[in-house]
Amino acid sequence: MTKFLALVIIGFMVIQLIKPLGWPGLKRRADFWKLALLAMAAISLAAVLGHLT
Repeated sequence: MTKFLALVIIGFMVIQLIKPLGWPGLKRRADFWKLALLAMAAISLAAVLGHLT
């Protein structure tokens, strides 16, 4: 699950660099770092939930 999640977020980051997504907080190309923070948080959450089950 974490590998799939990482690939999806990296895909969003590439798209953000080419053409901004226009979502709230992601209006400029330079905002791709916010997606990296989201990816780290989501992967960490998935790893913690995986260890708890």
